[in-house]
Amino acid sequence: MADIQLGCYTIKSHGAKVARIHMYDWIILLLLAVIDGLLNIIEPFHRFVGKDMMTDLRYPLKGNTVPFWAVPIIGIVLPCFIFGGIYFKKKNFYDLHHGILGILYSVLITAVITDAIKDGVGRPRPDFFWRCFPDGKDVYDNVTTGVLCHGEKSVIKEGHKSFPSGHSSWSFAGLGFLAWYLTGKIAVFDRKGHIAKLCIMVLPLLTAALVAVSRVDDYWHHWQDVFAGSIIGLTVASFCYLQFFPYPYDTDALWPHAYTLQLAETRASGIAANSFSVRPSEIEATNIPEGDGHGGIGLRDTSPILEDMEAGRRYEN
Repeated sequence: MADIQLGCYTIKSHGAKVARIHMYDWIILLLLAVIDGLLNIIEPFHRFVGKDMMTDLRYPLKGNTVPFWAVPIIGIVLPCFIFGGIYFKKKNFYDLHHGILGILYSVLITAVITDAIKDGVGRPRPDFFWRCFPDGKDVYDNVTTGVLCHGEKSVIKEGHKSFPSGHSSWSFAGLGFLAWYLTGKIAVFDRKGHIAKLCIMVLPLLTAALVAVSRVDDYWHHWQDVFAGSIIGLTVASFCYLQFFPYPYDTDALWPHAYTLQLAETRASGIAANSFSVRPSEIEATNIPEGDGHGGIGLRDTSPILEDMEAGRRYEN
């Protein structure tokens, strides 16, 4: 019975329908993943790096405070667990599907934009000197004074991908979407003055900001890289969220647009079905005797005897 209750849409009852409707969205999503993979394979633009530029590029080569593999967990897996928890409580597959599809689009669109810019700009990282000259012995061209790197090729390649920060853009794309999502779910802007709700909304953004700051602390990025990546991620997250969900201050902000429309259609069809099930009063023509001086035809409502008429097909005289 839970599958057919008004406003209750489960994976079993509506999963196939929603998947068919958004089939092309999932196909394009896979295409974005392939494009981003190719952008990480190709060689980025190697911007000219001269001897006099090395002063700002001699920061130590360090590891990552937040590893690469941890970013998808923080920005995608964690929010999806929250989407799943709300689904198991409220049984709203539209919300689960659009939440997952929205955040995946947010992250992958951001990834494509970020990596395309990285490859096109080719800005050296703050630790580029040690990537280029791992033994500390710097060599430059006698004419152009450009660097003549003798480090590991893959490390040098990664050294030309400073702008913008991928950690920052991915984190804000995923956690920025989650911040929008939670804002709508807990009705932050319901005008009731519960400002403590802002703490829940800000928490994902604070987490993303700490990930971004770690990139400067690790000397993998300049502050401009982090700032630009954060803006890209948050902007894409906003567009992707509003593609599926209303503004958080809207009266229907709790659920996605598709759920609200489906609920309205279900109610409308229910009302229409009820209206057809109501039988109208039937009218019967009766003869009025001429003896009373008013010969003619009169009308009377026969609905009180409708059941008797249907059972025995008899008329009262």
